Amino acid sequence: MTSQREIAESMGLPVHPPKVEVFDLAARTNTDSKGRVRTVDEYRLEPFGLYMAREIVDHPKLTYVESWLLPELNLRVSDFRWRPGHERVQDFYLDVVSVERGTRRWRTVDLYLDIVVSATGFAEVLDTDEFVTALRAGLLDEETAQRAMCATHTTVDALARHEYDLASWLRTSGIELDRRTPEP
Repeated sequence: MTSQREIAESMGLPVHPPKVEVFDLAARTNTDSKGRVRTVDEYRLEPFGLYMAREIVDHPKLTYVESWLLPELNLRVSDFRWRPGHERVQDFYLDVVSVERGTRRWRTVDLYLDIVVSATGFAEVLDTDEFVTALRAGLLDEETAQRAMCATHTTVDALARHEYDLASWLRTSGIELDRRTPEP
């Protein structure tokens, strides 16, 4: 039997399975979506989720990332440090994800949609083409796709109501994005 993914690929549609990451608190590692195990400088359990800080190795544009996994909002919020000359007009990068919590390990499944946020006054939804292709290829079921769309719309609406100040919006839910000290 031919899978939906094989059909999509045969039609030339760019498709990849949802990206999975593992956050191993005991080992202090983060296994990225390509299966590479990265050392984590800091994990911190918070009442609202999980904080992680680590170097980004061998990337031409990025050097460091701080991320917060927010299971109730279906979000991973990331703040990247850029190499000189590669800075972007963005304050945060939000991945719409499914988060599985554990006592020693957390896991995220990327739901394709992303949101770039800038306090200068915008939020931009990215990768809707990947989202639609994944849905058509059967890589997302309807319930998961609907959850991803709801999370995206809820987030963009809340950001607009808070003048694109992510921290201000999250504080209304008791979420404080405390950064690593000292900053790397």
